[in-house]
Amino acid sequence: MKVVILCGGRGTRLREETEYRPKPMVPIGGRPILWHIMKTYAHYGHKEFILCLGYKGDMIKDYFRNYLWMNSDVTLNLGRTPKVKFHNKHEEEDWQVTLAETGDDTGTAGRLKKIEPYLEQDEEFLLPTGTVWADVDVNRVIEFHRQSSRMLTPDGSNIPREGLVIWV
Repeated sequence: MKVVILCGGRGTRLREETEYRPKPMVPIGGRPILWHIMKTYAHYGHKEFILCLGYKGDMIKDYFRNYLWMNSDVTLNLGRTPKVKFHNKHEEEDWQVTLAETGDDTGTAGRLKKIEPYLEQDEEFLLPTGTVWADVDVNRVIEFHRQSSRMLTPDGSNIPREGLVIWV
């Protein structure tokens, strides 16, 4: 199941941080909150991500474009036939990340409309924001949603939670 993450808001409540970076890129433990959110979904087997970019989305693109450079040892062969070799592997090698420009001032519905080409017709998908990180059994949330017969389970507030929730 694809994970569509809303990463386009301006993050006005964290203005001291978001003046310089998009809210999903605010670091926690040396990694952006977005990485922690994606890591949680990947832990439950959901490794295909569509990121709906907006405000300062170029910083999110830069993060993923340089992911190997920042997380690997690298050997460079310089000269007329340059070559790059990344040495160590990481757990994220099987992730697929689609970076979709959805506009700086686009609302949630508009962002979803703009990523329609990346979803199959009537395909179920997960829709977290890029700023809420929670220790929740994602597959249990999916099961709860399917049993509820709803088209949308907006916040999962009826789902028993354990552990940590960080709302930035």
